[in-house]
Amino acid sequence: MRLILLGPPGAGKGTQARRLAENFNIVQLSTGDMLREAASAGTPAGRKAADVMARGELVSDDIVVAIIAERVDQPDCANGFILDGFPRTVGQAEALDGLLKERGLALDAVIEIKVDDGLLIQRIENRIAEMSARGEPLRADDNPETLKRRLAAYHAQTAPLVDYYRGKGQLASVDGMGSIDEVSAAVMALLPPPVGRQQAGSVG
Repeated sequence: MRLILLGPPGAGKGTQARRLAENFNIVQLSTGDMLREAASAGTPAGRKAADVMARGELVSDDIVVAIIAERVDQPDCANGFILDGFPRTVGQAEALDGLLKERGLALDAVIEIKVDDGLLIQRIENRIAEMSARGEPLRADDNPETLKRRLAAYHAQTAPLVDYYRGKGQLASVDGMGSIDEVSAAVMALLPPPVGRQQAGSVG
């Protein structure tokens, strides 16, 4: 099972990715984690990434794709993976298509978690109010203005992926406005049952 989750910041992609990874016994591949691991391991792409990050620059698409290529070739990805934080642009999606095709692989699904920007901003405002009432410290980026900037960047750069994957017939969408369990149920309904968890009475 090879999956991509799409959705704006705050939509709950990370939570749903962890649940899917557990349900299907697949690996959750976070772009940030992969960059750090490759740099630490000293792989060819990792050394390039380390040099770029040491200069405080953004790692280019070709290096990120090379690191993902190294990562999906590892044995723990044989059963599948879910990509977290990649692709972010149509260019990255096209590079990913090429990477998978070279290996005779394909995506099983691209799932969009649809949420309302206004609700996301309201959620963060409510969370800030609750944390402040409890006297808990706030993260520097945990504020409505930062979220608005991240949402604007998402709509400009990443939202076009929805049309890209829809055009390829790979996109499915779920309503992300419900509870975590409701969203999980909607996502799972789009996918075949995990091996060993077929309905009672099924053969195989």
